Amino acid sequence: MRVEYSYLLKQFEVKEGEAKVKYVDLPKQANVEAILTDIKEILLKTGQFTLGQPVAEFEAGFAKLCKTKYAVGLNSGTDALFLALKALNIGSGDEVITAPNSFFATAAVIAIAGAKPVFVDVNNEYNIDAELIERAITHRTKAILPVHLTGNPADMPRIINIARRHDLHIIEDAAQAVSATIDGQPTGSFGIAGGFSFHPLKNLNVWGDGGITTTNSRELSDRIRLLRNHGLKTRDEIEVFAYNSRLDTLQAIVANRLLNALDAITDARIKNAKTYDDGLSDLTDHITLPPRKSNVKQVYHTYVILAKERNKLGTYLAEKGIETKVHYPIPLHLQPASKYLGHQEGDFPVCEAQAKSILTLPVHQHLADDQVAYVIDSIRKFYRK
Repeated sequence: MRVEYSYLLKQFEVKEGEAKVKYVDLPKQANVEAILTDIKEILLKTGQFTLGQPVAEFEAGFAKLCKTKYAVGLNSGTDALFLALKALNIGSGDEVITAPNSFFATAAVIAIAGAKPVFVDVNNEYNIDAELIERAITHRTKAILPVHLTGNPADMPRIINIARRHDLHIIEDAAQAVSATIDGQPTGSFGIAGGFSFHPLKNLNVWGDGGITTTNSRELSDRIRLLRNHGLKTRDEIEVFAYNSRLDTLQAIVANRLLNALDAITDARIKNAKTYDDGLSDLTDHITLPPRKSNVKQVYHTYVILAKERNKLGTYLAEKGIETKVHYPIPLHLQPASKYLGHQEGDFPVCEAQAKSILTLPVHQHLADDQVAYVIDSIRKFYRK
């Protein structure tokens, strides 16, 4: 699979200056003038560069968005998950169940907390297959860490039932799923904790790294607040040796601006995804779209298809000036970092088969209608030939 990954890096590259449809348009994401005004008026006048009032305002606004009692701003989505694990005392000798098709950080936080990542295969929505979870539970299992991949929530009702039967924590990796819902209930509110990322590629993004943990537990919220700030009880007294994982005031200022724009961002991505669905739905001999549930609001951090002749299609689209990605070409259990877990190719067949066929199309909020139409037309032309 590493050979294929090298091939992808070379073959899917659009030459500089020739992109007609960018995978992401970072300059357009930044409302520069308005944010710089906020920085000047708030940050430079107060001098509160860490944990200032904008952080508290963002935490309150984000908790309201997720319908949770608390939200704790942190320096990354990785720490949003990691500190939740640490605050729950999950570590050496423990096991945490998760999916093998996520970004590296999902498994990494489990490992660096001292626990063992236990993978469960995925379903046709690219999310952890809830039907397979119980057979992976042992006496060492302490938590389930489902990933809402692509901005599509995992099967939380079923996962909650499993967790209750086995007295397990649920920590949601909602890094890709801000404002996604199941029956109106937002991601980040189903488990004991939810972790979100505000990396520049995310739907709600800041000017660097940032993250947040949501919870309805006052105890857990207080513990994470302690852990994010060196374990300081007061300025001069340290309660536990801990971490430096504060959300910078500057990033909170950016996040507050984007939080107000999130509905428009989400609506635009949903609209683009619907256009793709309609334009590609009859190519069933060549392309597979994941199922769409009527009670689920997907927010399309990524728009992922299964494509026959994926590598050739990706190369063809690159030649047409269309940037695409693969999320992710090497499953977590086959990564060099996971070698100690003893997995082999074939252990999670659905995940592995998807990794060889998945292709991510641009779906960001700044796409023009004619750009989306151009992507669809290019894909149709590829398969017609």
